[in-house]
Amino acid sequence: MGTLTQEKEYQEKLFNTTYDWTNQCVQCGYCLPSCPTYASMGKETASPRGRINLVKMAAEGKIDIAKDLAEPIDLCLGCRACEVACPVDVPYGHILEAAKEVIADTQRNKKQPAAMVKNLALRHLFPYPKRMKTIGSFVWMYQKTGMNKVAQKTNIIQKISEPLAQLEKIVPAVESPSERIKEGTVYPAKGETKTRVAFFSGCIMDAVMGRINRLTIELLTSVGCEVVIPKRQNCCGALHAHQGDTEKAKELAIANISAFLESGADYYINNAGGCGAALAEYDHLLRNETDWADSAKEFVQRSKDVSQILVQFGPLPFKKEWNGIITYQDSCHLRNVQKVQNEPRILLNSIPGASFIEMEGADTCCASGGIYNLLHFDESMKILDEKMEKADQTNAAAIITANPGCQMQMSLGIQRKGCSGEMKSMHIVEILAEVCGID
Repeated sequence: MGTLTQEKEYQEKLFNTTYDWTNQCVQCGYCLPSCPTYASMGKETASPRGRINLVKMAAEGKIDIAKDLAEPIDLCLGCRACEVACPVDVPYGHILEAAKEVIADTQRNKKQPAAMVKNLALRHLFPYPKRMKTIGSFVWMYQKTGMNKVAQKTNIIQKISEPLAQLEKIVPAVESPSERIKEGTVYPAKGETKTRVAFFSGCIMDAVMGRINRLTIELLTSVGCEVVIPKRQNCCGALHAHQGDTEKAKELAIANISAFLESGADYYINNAGGCGAALAEYDHLLRNETDWADSAKEFVQRSKDVSQILVQFGPLPFKKEWNGIITYQDSCHLRNVQKVQNEPRILLNSIPGASFIEMEGADTCCASGGIYNLLHFDESMKILDEKMEKADQTNAAAIITANPGCQMQMSLGIQRKGCSGEMKSMHIVEILAEVCGID
């Protein structure tokens, strides 16, 4: 427990950062059908309007932040589908992250093992590209030597953590570190140069899913983009903001803005819905930072998802057909925050030979939620299993996603459904590269 003075400070901070936003909510309930946790838990405190009301009450000092607010906020997936459904434009995402920051303040001095491990990763791993690359190299060696098969056969990870064991099984094959893209490299356009773009390689994508990054660059150059990999780019800060570490998120945002503005590129491209959402809101994150507010606005205007650029400068040079049914699972942050929903579908519908079938509820969350599926495994799996029932009805041979967390989550769903032999999960870049003859 903090002192009464500290508790008052936390309450005042919550009031100052959220109260005006919470008063925008008219408690109409339009958000309820869009909320995956309300659908799965069936209680008001698991709904957007319920959480907003709790934040408002905590800001007024009517309930305790740590005891009454922390758990309902932590159980939110942060998918932000409620913002799309809201008729009065309540900025739920901003309320959520402001509340998480205050909750993190109340928990900072508690020596809880899980919190300590999480803070260690957020502060001392993700912000350091070299350390992340080292992790990626270890995973590559772990897979290449067959240690992963031994671990799965002996269930050694299962004994440590069931969620970690489940996710370990569906980590994609990691490419050799020698194939990893290098900062400072400029990849020339194939044919006419139509534009210059700077590519955001990310932390987890760069470390573990480097193949998708490499294929992304190949696709961009194939439609006439000159691609530069800015030096000194860093983690986007999404995980930090989602866990209440706003100051670190700001630090990372400033580093990225500086690196990308130096690139001289027309557009700043990402291939991960979650990262892209963080990049697209740098202007909000840095709105009170006088020295960086204008640069943040410029950065946001240039920030695009890879699907937008491929549609704008396409068509892609398809070389073969992809026979079979495909379906698409929206990345919540790509759809709800970046407002990108048509471009991925345009690209998938253009694939020769493929039959695109829209999945019922494609716009609802798969419950990956950054690290939500590690922190709240059972709840995540309940939502995922329901999602897989909808996916199975399409008879698709591939579920296409636009975010690494979604891709891994859907792979886990396929495994849990017992249809690994008939269905697979792919990033949209992978299937587009395949039909363009790019390996």
